[in-house]
Amino acid sequence: MSGTAEAQERVLRLGYLFSQSSQLGAGAQRFAAEVAKRTGSAYRVELYPNGAVGGEVEMAEALRIGHLDMAFITSAPFSGIIPDFGVFDIPFLFRDARHAHAVFDGPIGQDYLRKFQPKGFVALAFGENGMRHITNGKRPVASPEDLKGLSMRVPQSDVMLAGFRALGVKAEPLAFPALYGALQSGQFDGQENPIAVITASHFERVQKHLTLSGHIYSWAAILISKSAWETLGAAEQKAFVEAARAGGQVSREVAGRAETEGVDELRRAGMTVVATVDRAAFEARLDATTAEFGKRFGADLIQQIKSVR
Repeated sequence: MSGTAEAQERVLRLGYLFSQSSQLGAGAQRFAAEVAKRTGSAYRVELYPNGAVGGEVEMAEALRIGHLDMAFITSAPFSGIIPDFGVFDIPFLFRDARHAHAVFDGPIGQDYLRKFQPKGFVALAFGENGMRHITNGKRPVASPEDLKGLSMRVPQSDVMLAGFRALGVKAEPLAFPALYGALQSGQFDGQENPIAVITASHFERVQKHLTLSGHIYSWAAILISKSAWETLGAAEQKAFVEAARAGGQVSREVAGRAETEGVDELRRAGMTVVATVDRAAFEARLDATTAEFGKRFGADLIQQIKSVR
């Protein structure tokens, strides 16, 4: 590459929380490749996996003040930053990942994509962290009764905390990078995350039981700081959005594959797997909490989300 070409190439730093082999890692790599391709290599996206530039709350803040160009961040911190997003953290809101895709790709999702702007971010596209499932080191969990008294790490989302506490769990928030150590030391009995995260983080080494509860769909978003976005011309902005959509789609495919292949892998590694839960029993136990969420986010919106086919 000649000196001039190098001078013209603009490097943007993109951070994400998990390993390169994770669903976010796969999506970020596709995004970077698409940006290079669609801008004729005028832009290079440099990837920082494994929370190298901070946890998700820190990355969101770094984006907001323009200290980080881009990030691929899961839903976990956003209900604290943009309270409207808390609606998606309501347990058992989504039937499955397909239902969630229909919501996020439809008018509701597109409306929510615009909610980042007033907070100083530009969201280019939604991607996927995955359906969240429960693991613990104590006992198989198939019904709400089985959760009672377990101590669990839950992301920094007040909606998720309220949901788990309503199920009788001693739920506390903890930043993800500290989670493996906290499970290993016995600070927590359990945690919940998508299968792709559980396998990439090797939680099977510190957890015995997996429950395929699919209690929450965890979305993710490819974000760019406002300052970086404003330096892009209209054609470049369009290229970045298209690249982000491609990256988001790859993260969904990897998360989806992990749902099947990853469970088998965890079973082989010695985890006991509860493949189905009494969803109705969980929903019934959460009735009062869900009614509270209805007051907060609007019962109409919750119903609208649930009825998307």
